[in-house]
Amino acid sequence: MTNKGTSVVVVGGGVTGLSTAWWLARSGVDVTVLEKGIVGFEASGRNGGGCTHYQSPLFHEEQRLWPQMDELLGYPTEYRRERIVFQVDERKANFADGLSMRIPAGYEWEVLDGKQVRERVPLAGDNAICGVHLHFGGHANPQRTSQAYAWAARDLGVAIHQHVAVSGFETAGGRVVGVETSAGRFGCDALVIAAGPQTGKLSAMLGNPVPMAAARAEMIVTEPLPLMPTGGVDGNGLYGRQTLRGNLAYGGGPHEWYDDTPLDGPPPRPSGSVLRGLSRRLADLLPRAAHARVIRSWAGVIENTPDGRPVIERLSAPDNVTVATMSSVGFGLSPASGHAIRDLVLDGVCSFADLSKLSRARFKELSGDWRRDLNWLPPQPATPTEGAAL
Repeated sequence: MTNKGTSVVVVGGGVTGLSTAWWLARSGVDVTVLEKGIVGFEASGRNGGGCTHYQSPLFHEEQRLWPQMDELLGYPTEYRRERIVFQVDERKANFADGLSMRIPAGYEWEVLDGKQVRERVPLAGDNAICGVHLHFGGHANPQRTSQAYAWAARDLGVAIHQHVAVSGFETAGGRVVGVETSAGRFGCDALVIAAGPQTGKLSAMLGNPVPMAAARAEMIVTEPLPLMPTGGVDGNGLYGRQTLRGNLAYGGGPHEWYDDTPLDGPPPRPSGSVLRGLSRRLADLLPRAAHARVIRSWAGVIENTPDGRPVIERLSAPDNVTVATMSSVGFGLSPASGHAIRDLVLDGVCSFADLSKLSRARFKELSGDWRRDLNWLPPQPATPTEGAAL
């Protein structure tokens, strides 16, 4: 079966792919999104909601756009400005010393002592040592935002096909002209691969592999608690937020690494092995919330490049393909990444940031055993002890 062609096919219905489709549609481009499952159902809708990536070349655009997103999309994201990061480990008492070199000029922030942390974070305890209050950045609701992107894109005429798995590509004249899927062939003039953990595998089909490893990231959600003045609070190796209802939603490793994630089905189920550790660390960070019950947990599959930074690049061959993998920071950067990918697809260059540091060229000398070098390996199955009874 051959489906009607479209100007641009976007493979991947997470926030990066949906934002890209929305930005392209705003420019009058005919766009089709192909998603193997449900849009926003993996890591895009299951993360800490942070919007504060000050070490990214997309940071300025991220900060410019987030306060406008509810109005631009026409649907709520529950974005809230500001973030507090604090420490409960004496060994990290000087963690703020280097921030002045990492946070770009023009963004307001302040250093807090333990008393100031407790005043601004009522659920913190006497173990709070120091912190910083970022008067920029913030957080949003991942599920609401994923829905908002999808609905806003649909309103602009984007065709979103769920439960459609991509199996290959048709090329002609050095360009991709079609995408082969479980629902037939979709013709295209240009292609965007923003498929999360499947991005590396799909780009390799076109001779342009992206080194990446997939992992399951888990989060816990507590019963509602009294609202804090600032809902975005990080620390103790955790990221997350307090929802508008008062729930604490937090995650933060360790990751459960996978050998592979399929192109045509759900990823392996999580083991749940990190949930107890998350609960303990959250109680250490916010002792006055230690009594709160954990009422549910979330899990999503995230992709990770060897250096933890995204790849956003328009390929030279095929020259009508743009590849994007956000390396586990895709949610917060999604307003800016969608804009950047729109520029690459239509103009060949990003209009607001230098993306050269996000190209695949930085991995040219990468070891073939890089996953082993980083110990990013799935746990080995238990083997019977020698001599044990069978």
